[in-house]
Amino acid sequence: MSNKLPLEGVRIVDFSWVGAGPTTTRMLAEFGAEVFRLESSKRPDVLRFTGPFKDGLPGINRSGYFSNRNPNKESVEINMKNPKACDLVAELIKVSDIIINNFTLGIMEKWNLGYEDVKIINPNIIYVTMPIQGSTGPHRKYMGFGATMNALVGLNHLSGFPDKEPFGTGTNYPDHVPNPAHTAFAIMVALLHRVRTGEGQYIEVPQTEVALAVLPTAIMDYTANGRIQNRLGNRNLNTAPHGVYTTKGINRWIAIAVYNDDEWKALKKVMDYPTWAESPRFATLFNRMVNEDELDRFIEDWTKNNEPYQLMNKLIQAGVRAGVVQNAKDLLEDPHLNERGFWKYLDHQEMGRHVYNITPVHMTKTKGQLVRPAPMVGQHTDEVLKRVLGLSDKEIQNLKNEGIVG
Repeated sequence: MSNKLPLEGVRIVDFSWVGAGPTTTRMLAEFGAEVFRLESSKRPDVLRFTGPFKDGLPGINRSGYFSNRNPNKESVEINMKNPKACDLVAELIKVSDIIINNFTLGIMEKWNLGYEDVKIINPNIIYVTMPIQGSTGPHRKYMGFGATMNALVGLNHLSGFPDKEPFGTGTNYPDHVPNPAHTAFAIMVALLHRVRTGEGQYIEVPQTEVALAVLPTAIMDYTANGRIQNRLGNRNLNTAPHGVYTTKGINRWIAIAVYNDDEWKALKKVMDYPTWAESPRFATLFNRMVNEDELDRFIEDWTKNNEPYQLMNKLIQAGVRAGVVQNAKDLLEDPHLNERGFWKYLDHQEMGRHVYNITPVHMTKTKGQLVRPAPMVGQHTDEVLKRVLGLSDKEIQNLKNEGIVG
């Protein structure tokens, strides 16, 4: 088996920042793509100043949030306010395969780096842009982040408890899941197309449309039934019991989901057949859903006297779906994840030993790899300019003297 990663030789000029773009390029970097992350210490990625910070000390190179999204990449510090910076970027584009950004519409064009400009520099380029709501339509120039997308596409409306205000997903879900997954897929299709035809192409990924594409149920429910779905908390439209219940310990819970009558019988057995569970009110799925408030109270009266992990194992062995609500400490110590090597520790120049999750995709012939931590700002500027563009130390120093690179 070759040790060569499948995307080795693919070069990416990465202007993306914050979430969806960097998560996309992280995925590609794990499979061998060479990612040149263009950034500036004068206007750095906002995630570099977003906690948590190593040892609780803020710093441009100390953000765990930024670090998680940017391993395997090379940071090139460049000042795009300097008119000559575009000439240097053009040289990188000439020897690259992909350019990606997730800026507000018009930023790249302001630098003469829109698709029509870049296509002249490199006709075979794959140009990826991720405008919040696309490049056409009345909202094309609107700014936005994951939190605003959650609200705009209906995620907030469906997240939370029915008698409480919408509270979202707890994180910028579109940044982490649908947008990078769809974008990476589109890039791979474009690379395959280029292998077959020699042609590059323009890829537009409107982030709100991608987020909306993974929420079909509520739309279909309204289309078919005229019903606007509401927040369900921890419940499910077709299952009962389905919830999160208190267990022994401080802030410890367990999730339990019973999808059919056989699983309900198994749960009753684990509970040692309490009298209340034999009531006709809970005999069928329909009845359990009608009486769900009462059902949840009974189940929690039982779970609160149990140790969470012991209870989870007992339920799973009996054929009942259950899972402890784990926190970050639990996950890092999880014996299953550790046996599978899910956590990878790398040595960061400023933060020291630092944990990352490996790629969750496992392939026998083309395994993804994490080989270096997220970069310091401008850590690889000199190296990339020498290795990729063939510049001399003197030429690089001249660029620094002119304020083009850091």
